[in-house]
Amino acid sequence: MTENKPQDQAKRNAAEAALAHVKDGMRLGIGTGSTAAIFVDLLAARVKAGLNVVGVPTSERTAQQCRERGVQLTTLDETPELDLGIDGADEFDPELNLIKGAGGALLREKIVASCCLKFIVIADETKRVPVLGAFDLPVEVIQMAATPITQVIAGYGGTVALRRDRWGEAFITDENNIILDCAFGPNIKDPVTLAHNLSGLAGMVEHGLFIGMCDEVIVGKTDGFESVVTNRKDRL
Repeated sequence: MTENKPQDQAKRNAAEAALAHVKDGMRLGIGTGSTAAIFVDLLAARVKAGLNVVGVPTSERTAQQCRERGVQLTTLDETPELDLGIDGADEFDPELNLIKGAGGALLREKIVASCCLKFIVIADETKRVPVLGAFDLPVEVIQMAATPITQVIAGYGGTVALRRDRWGEAFITDENNIILDCAFGPNIKDPVTLAHNLSGLAGMVEHGLFIGMCDEVIVGKTDGFESVVTNRKDRL
């Protein structure tokens, strides 16, 4: 794996800034991805020092990391309302709309985010874009619906590729579905409408557009961080 030390430092700075929002007794949504993994390590150090929190992980990978580091876990069955969610993103626009799902956990990520009273994204500067779509939009679908959904998305201007694992087989999510990665440009000028249209497709499990869900993005930089917020209150 190629190291990018400045970007790694920026991710760590974002994760450290997010950790300052975590208070004793909180119920947390804990995200997936490289920046979220740094957050888990930092959180675990605080837990070891006496911080009392419980978390709902957004993937089996994050759950394993939490267990190995000693972070206590719960489920949405046991804890359906969470105080704070911390997760990464593949892109965010000026309205804090997001594309998520590079790690294949977009379904659980969206469910957990929707249960959080506050949802914070941690990211480095490379994830900030003027218009969404430079990063492929992942959509999780039932396998038998892949071809019909591919045809519809092509009509929306997207080029679709089946995500594959390192062995060349179809990537299978934690919920036993497949992911289609949809290239739009960048040209998602109306993410709200696209999200609505995708949600209505038969066989669509979930898409990686997170519209109106993010309360704050903490943008890590090599020498610190920037907090970006909006006044939007719609949480779709």
